[in-house]
Amino acid sequence: MRIESSVTAVSWIPSEAVEGLPKIPFTLGVAHYDDPPPDVIDDLDALREADAFREANELRAFIEVEDGKITDCGHLGRGHLGVTRMKLGPRELSVAAVALPTIQGEPEVGDGWARFTQTAGGRTGMPAPRRVRGKPFFQINSAIAWTTLALTIKVDGSSDHELIGASPFPRHWVYDDERKLVQKSGMIDFDQWYRESFGKNTPWGDEDSSAFVTEVESALERELARSVMREGAASKPTRLDVDDTLVEQGDSGNELYLLIDGVLAAEVDGETVAEIGPGAILGERAVVEGGKRTATLRAVTPAKVVSVPADQVEPAALEELAGARRREDL
Repeated sequence: MRIESSVTAVSWIPSEAVEGLPKIPFTLGVAHYDDPPPDVIDDLDALREADAFREANELRAFIEVEDGKITDCGHLGRGHLGVTRMKLGPRELSVAAVALPTIQGEPEVGDGWARFTQTAGGRTGMPAPRRVRGKPFFQINSAIAWTTLALTIKVDGSSDHELIGASPFPRHWVYDDERKLVQKSGMIDFDQWYRESFGKNTPWGDEDSSAFVTEVESALERELARSVMREGAASKPTRLDVDDTLVEQGDSGNELYLLIDGVLAAEVDGETVAEIGPGAILGERAVVEGGKRTATLRAVTPAKVVSVPADQVEPAALEELAGARRREDL
């Protein structure tokens, strides 16, 4: 019997994620940020052709099982690099990306399971002259983006996956075997990526970078976040350092927040009850339930948030979101 499974990571550039001088092409409309990928991937190749992501790592694998034993196994997946489109006046220029060789580790076979790993990534074909940290202290080629995935397939037909490594930039979203969004990288660091992700500082050199992974927020939150960013209703980002507090339990407040990067801990009566990742809408219960914060929100990692006036969000949507959070509390 043959059993197949997969896990896919899609890497994309969120709004306002680029900083410093490299942001100028985005501000002028020469380069573009990406819209968030869909909740379910129907056609990965179509997304690539539409310039909807920077790179994707599709780890597919199989095992052959006889009498409860694995007799054969192997890789079936590959990497995908997006097409970079840039606007130069009235014209649009397509620049081919530079793919690096997909690294597929030798499958590790145990008692009733086989584990596969795969690294995929590359860089845009556009030059990015810049000073970098460490020799040679200057680079012409753009920095390298990548993800490293692991997939364990079991003889009972189940499977587990993991994002075990990733470049510090851009954002990485993880999809399960049904192509449904299930996890995302919790934080991005453009400056570290821009200055350090080349040569030996990559899986094609000497090292990978670990990924801080969070569970996904609700579909409603993703839709509200898209709407807020699309309509420009949010404030300029506010930065939080580790252990900085966004709101305190019991304080008054009628503002909503959108977490655009980093991870926050929700604390109730001094106890951490949840860790919240990018894309989450926060503060809705204070708006709906009388103006008192029901939890303290504290930064676990460096984070960026934007505030959103409550009247920019439909009351029915806030009620639904607050109701979902109350059910989670129960």
